[in-house]
Amino acid sequence: MNTRRIALIGLMTAVICVLGPISFPLPISPVPISLGVLGVLLASYLLGMKWGLVSCLVYLLIGLAGLPVFTGFSGGPGKVLGPTGGYLLGYIFLSASTGFFVGKWPAKWPMHLLGMVLGETVMYLFGTLWLGYLMKCSFVKALWMGVIPYIPADLIKIAITLTLGGLVRRRLMKAGFSD
Repeated sequence: MNTRRIALIGLMTAVICVLGPISFPLPISPVPISLGVLGVLLASYLLGMKWGLVSCLVYLLIGLAGLPVFTGFSGGPGKVLGPTGGYLLGYIFLSASTGFFVGKWPAKWPMHLLGMVLGETVMYLFGTLWLGYLMKCSFVKALWMGVIPYIPADLIKIAITLTLGGLVRRRLMKAGFSD
């Protein structure tokens, strides 16, 4: 690990920390639409699986420690154990899947798209299971509360990541900041 990589990990962790609290509540769910997903996607897209995952884990630890980096400018164990906890845990899989597909197929955006969709699917699964457990509702009801309304926004986040992430990744590689 070199100074450049440490700086990029810190920078992308900061991006997740800035985007994570920005959220838009929905009246049908205790889970808001969060820009944290965009931050995790961008970090993993730019840093790859290993270092994107480190960036995501540092973000989660910062939030778990109580700094207000989660939705609604909140943090602490209560947030992780609350309705959004499953989605926060799912960030780990979103990060790993995105970073893996980008690293394995660096010039094939359809594979990047597949990695993000698979990662979001696992994130949604963890979030839905946890939300259903906490709300004492069926899996289908939890899907309608915590997944279905969020799909359009997450597709926009994926499109932003493919466009912006691809451009920044190429520039970082050209400048010698990335593999």
